[in-house]
Amino acid sequence: MSRGVLVAGIGNIFQTDDAFGVEVAQRLAERALPTGVRVEDFGIRGLHLAYELLEGYDGLVIIDAVPMGEPAGTLAVIEPELGQPGDDTAAPVVDAHTMSPDVVLASLAYLGGSVDTIFIVGCQPADLQDGMGLTPAVAAAVNDAVEMCCQLASEIVQPVGRESRS
Repeated sequence: MSRGVLVAGIGNIFQTDDAFGVEVAQRLAERALPTGVRVEDFGIRGLHLAYELLEGYDGLVIIDAVPMGEPAGTLAVIEPELGQPGDDTAAPVVDAHTMSPDVVLASLAYLGGSVDTIFIVGCQPADLQDGMGLTPAVAAAVNDAVEMCCQLASEIVQPVGRESRS
């Protein structure tokens, strides 16, 4: 029995392209999604996201601006390597203004939680300086990211035939 999938947009709307995850989550919230898929804009509340995940989910799709050294607007699906629940070798550094997927996932492991399947839909930002509104290259990637998130959430909810990504 599926416990559901959480699709979480994270980012700071006051730092230009860092708002990418927030924008994608807002657009996803307007769509019909498979039963068991929940979308939420967590903004910079990454610790809140970690605590939400303690409620138990089969899957998590995080949407965020992720510097990858690629041209602005490049999208990537990342499968993070995770620590084990309760792995407290290093407490996560929590800073509400720089909440990244790494910190969210480290916080979750530190709190003793886990999620079976995690994907990060990342977009290469052009600008992370103070300012509002996405740059044109990142704004152009939003619709494709919405489709990627829908596909990934569907794969988690209905994993029949799902092959491992490399």
